[in-house]
Order: sequence, then structure tokens, then C-alpha cells
Amino acid sequence: MIPLALAVVLAAPDDASPIPAGAKVVKLAGDFAFTEGPAPDADGNVFFTDQPNDRILRWGTDGKLTTFLEPSGRSNGLCFDKAGNLWACADEKNELWRIDPKTKEKTVVVKDHGGKLLNGPNDIWVRPDGGAYFTDPFYKRPYWKRGPQEQDVQGVYYVGKDAKLARVEGGLKQPNGIVGTPDGKTLYVADIGANKTYAYDIRDDGSLAGRHLFCEQGSDGMTLDDAGNVYLTGKGVMVYDKGGKKVAQVDVPEPWTANVCFGGKDMKTLFITASKGLYAVETGVKGAARQ
Repeated sequence: MIPLALAVVLAAPDDASPIPAGAKVVKLAGDFAFTEGPAPDADGNVFFTDQPNDRILRWGTDGKLTTFLEPSGRSNGLCFDKAGNLWACADEKNELWRIDPKTKEKTVVVKDHGGKLLNGPNDIWVRPDGGAYFTDPFYKRPYWKRGPQEQDVQGVYYVGKDAKLARVEGGLKQPNGIVGTPDGKTLYVADIGANKTYAYDIRDDGSLAGRHLFCEQGSDGMTLDDAGNVYLTGKGVMVYDKGGKKVAQVDVPEPWTANVCFGGKDMKTLFITASKGLYAVETGVKGAARQ
């Protein structure tokens, strides 16, 4: 690992930040086209995508980088479920996949909504009982072989364990980052088009209620720690406490920071996918553990 001379800039006193004072951002790997979708497995290995190069990579707890799946359906956001399956927003054909990490067998879980193509599943969170929420913004891709946008909105969807799909939010401008709390009761959705992030109450049937503004900032990707802090991305990584107050700013030496997750053997390392690189910073907290 090559340490970079970048200190974390705190937006609040040290005791309010989950990032230790003086922590350094470290570049783990580079020379990618554009990195996205980091997700840890149960052992702390981090999987992420190099979307333009159509592959899913794995950064092991042993510090080794390997290719997990290539081609990968132009996968974007990733998330593991409790059973160890890897869910992937397969953007090439606007589908949602579930991948067996042992056999690499792919199951197409969602391929359309109401008989029309999805805009392009972007980011995903699987709740504790196995139901999954994903965002579906429209970003026109040069590799698509399709016509114009077919869905009437850029929405948020829920697919239950019965594989039934429902649109649970259709009132956002351009939803992108998404993450939920370990108890499965609260969902955060970033409307990157409106530069806002909202929190919702999650009902047992998968529907959402009680939408309220969490903070005046959008985000490409998101994660949570065990203290309830919410990590947003874009120009570096911005950390907000559970009340919506900004408590830290992590600067990253890339034009854009796409996504974040916690990983490593102790789940205290914040992994950052930013443009052409994979970065990490040590924290004083653990990633939120699924209950």
C-alpha cells in the first residue's frame, strides 16, 4: 500500500468524528477506468466494480487484488445478502442480478417493470429478511442497444423474497445512493439530482412511509457505521451523524468519489471507490452489521 499525504479534514471536534484525527487516505490499487459499488462479504473481503471495463474485482483481507467476474453485465452497485449471495445492478441490459459467489452462477431477479425496461439499476441495499431496494436513475450509456427512457419516472424499487417488484418511491428527481439500517427499519435514499438525502420508515411489506429530509446533500453511494453515522460521496466522503449534522470530510485525490463501504477483518476500514482508484482509511468505528 502506498500512503498518500492526505489528512482527513474534520468538520467538527475530533470527539464527534468517527475518523481519528490525522488519519491518512491510502491508495490500495489504481489504473481502473471507473470504480463503483464496493460491498464486503461476511469475512470482510471487498468486492467492487470497474464498470467501463465490465468486471467485478475482489480486494481480499490478505491485501491481494483479483478478478471475481468478467464480463459482469456492466455491474454497478453491489450488495451481499445474509445468505452470502452477491446482488448486482447489471446495467448492460438494465437488470438486477443475484450471483452465487462459489459457482458464479447468475440469476436475473428483475429485468423490467410493467413490461418496460428499467432505466438502469444503479445502487442496491438488501434488507435483513432478504428483500432488496434499488435505485433506478437514467444515465444514458454508450454501450446500450436500446431506445429512449421507457419508465415514466426515475424511481426506487423493492423486490421481495417472492420476487415481486414494486415501485416504492417515484417522487425524486434522480435517486442514486441507497442504504438501510441493520434493523431493517430505516432506509436512506440520496436524490443526487436535487442534492438532497431522505430517510424513510420501512414497513413490513416493503413499502415506505414517513419520508423526511436527512440532509441538504445528494450522494452517489452510501454506507453506515455501527454508531449510526451516514457516509455520503461525491467530492470526497462526507460523514453525517444520525441527526443529519456533518461531522467529517474525507478528501480523496480523484475527480469523483463514487461509493464507500466498510471492510477488512475487523470491519473498521472504510473502503472508497473513487474514479480510477481504490482507497482506504482507518476509522474508529465498525461498519453497521446486518442483524
